Amino acid sequence: MCDVCGCQLHDHHQSDPTIVEVNQNLLNANQKQADSNRRHIEKMGAIAINLISSPGSGKTTLLERTIDALGDQVRIGVIEGDIETERDADRIRAKGVPAVQLTTGGACHLDAPMVHGGLHVLEHLTKNSPLDLIFIENVGNLVCPATFDLGEHCRIILLSVPEGSDKPVKYPTTFKGADCFMITKTDLQAHFDFSAREAREEALKIQPDLDIIELSATSGDNFEQWIDYLQQLLAGR
Repeated sequence: MCDVCGCQLHDHHQSDPTIVEVNQNLLNANQKQADSNRRHIEKMGAIAINLISSPGSGKTTLLERTIDALGDQVRIGVIEGDIETERDADRIRAKGVPAVQLTTGGACHLDAPMVHGGLHVLEHLTKNSPLDLIFIENVGNLVCPATFDLGEHCRIILLSVPEGSDKPVKYPTTFKGADCFMITKTDLQAHFDFSAREAREEALKIQPDLDIIELSATSGDNFEQWIDYLQQLLAGR
């Protein structure tokens, strides 16, 4: 149970009404800021995507290859969430894309107020070149980020082949709130006991309208489906 983010809300044995009230107030305040963030992003002319996964699923590698694939066609900005270090943000900056690092100092997820601050920094960095697409790379965690709306327009859950195909049934709340489910590192499938069929079926039981993409950002297998998905999101702005 996390004493930073209010994850006590997921504890069905929680009986202290004071804690419940504090946590509900926290989430209500977060939701108000998230709604404000969404309006802010839309005023910028952009759409935002919240990437949620366990550590090591390939979020940053996905972003690097996405930047390479879209080139100058789409103006991209990135908000990176990590407990410590700017390593992921530095990888994005090396691609010539503006990135804002948000270090939580121990909190297991980003929240809307953090992203609000990140948006202002990102907007300052890109004031002469408005963005089309803002990626928010959340802290690696399949539990806490599911509870906090950041103001995104699309929420994507990543699951890599080495993690196992049973994660949708283990983390149903996370998958229930998703718009898209990405199975990553498919180039490793021959080396792991991973059933893409099981992962798909279990995810669709939880969220029947889920878009599902299987790809490898390393080999490029099926990467065009991901780029098409982004282009459709942008076309619907």
